[in-house]
Amino acid sequence: MTRRVGLLLFDEVEVLDACGPFEVFSVASRVAADDPPFEVVLVAAGRAPDEPLVVRARGGLRLGADCRPQDAPACDVVLVPGGVVDAVAADPAVLAWLRGARAGAEVVASVCTGAFVLAAAGLLDERPVTTHWEDLDDLRAAWPDLTVVEGVRFVDHGDLATSAGISAGLDLALHLVARLASPEVATATARQMDYAWSGPPPDGPS
Repeated sequence: MTRRVGLLLFDEVEVLDACGPFEVFSVASRVAADDPPFEVVLVAAGRAPDEPLVVRARGGLRLGADCRPQDAPACDVVLVPGGVVDAVAADPAVLAWLRGARAGAEVVASVCTGAFVLAAAGLLDERPVTTHWEDLDDLRAAWPDLTVVEGVRFVDHGDLATSAGISAGLDLALHLVARLASPEVATATARQMDYAWSGPPPDGPS
């Protein structure tokens, strides 16, 4: 089974937040060879119908996308990276896409300050969440009903997952590969990426 991963892109997205998980999912499909477990669709926020589907990430890197939120296909996994998220967290098209995707997706996840976007869409609940260490207090202040935890790389509840900052998105993505494809594919992906991954947790979601 090939799962479709919808990866949100927007101006001032953190490069590794977006490109790290993209690399994990794409390498996982490469190492799985004849049975690719993932297909990544890049979804560009804040682009009018007559604008190119290109965003400018933090540091100036330009990233091309496949579609706008309102045109995105149904996705099995939805991932929202972090960065400067004020505009994207207030974008009605993004929020509507996330709310609509939540019903059919196996997992909705965030990296870093992407948690603020999920919170703005009303997708976070009483279960613990996390974000970049620098933004923990801001998340608590903006959404006082949330249980915000620190000192973890990611928190996975099965249908909802959040990770700490930037490089922690690699750990979350590898964890999702292990859970949705297989631990063997995740281990082979980390090895191919030459990434020092500790492997899936022994007791399931963490």
